[in-house]
Amino acid sequence: MARTESQYSAEPADPDRYTATNDRMYTRFARLYDTVVKALPVWRRWLSRAVPEIRGPRVLEVSFGTGWLLTQYAGRYRTDGIDLNSKLTGIARRNLAKAGLSADLRQGRVEELPYPDATFDTVVNTMAFTGYPDGAAAAAELARVLKPGGRLVLIDINFPSDGNRRGTALVEHVWKRLGDLIRDTPALLADAGLDVDVEEIGGWGSVQLYVATKPAA
Repeated sequence: MARTESQYSAEPADPDRYTATNDRMYTRFARLYDTVVKALPVWRRWLSRAVPEIRGPRVLEVSFGTGWLLTQYAGRYRTDGIDLNSKLTGIARRNLAKAGLSADLRQGRVEELPYPDATFDTVVNTMAFTGYPDGAAAAAELARVLKPGGRLVLIDINFPSDGNRRGTALVEHVWKRLGDLIRDTPALLADAGLDVDVEEIGGWGSVQLYVATKPAA
């Protein structure tokens, strides 16, 4: 079902304020967030759908949160990670250490990734894209650091393609009210030069997996 522009979220008028507000929220609820991710099977099931799509040898996870997904694959690849929030980053380091794994974790913004062009075979981004204040800028940066032929594996929220009531209600009455910015993600990824495949993986179609490939040179 085609969506009109009015059904998607407007980008924040003050991106810096929006980002700072989210950062404070995650600092306040970092430990609870870690507990919830580990305790909810449905959340882990959604995130786990990214793992079979990862290709190495070099992988970057952007906005890794408390690092649960990193613990599912970091031992297989040369893994880097970046997240804005210092408290989440600290918890992620501890979670990796408990699992006997390591990754090069840094703090930073998705709009200014501190990596050269064409560095990674796969970039992973789960349940975070709807929390960025500038979707186009974020998509461009995620694409920039991919090698030609590399892939972006992104899981996030969008309207279900068939417009079913339950999935649409989740988007309108849960995700949007929690502050998520619902966008035409396939269009943004395509505008960033990526070839996009979409699969609906949960939440009555509202949780979607995007595997977006950067064309080979």
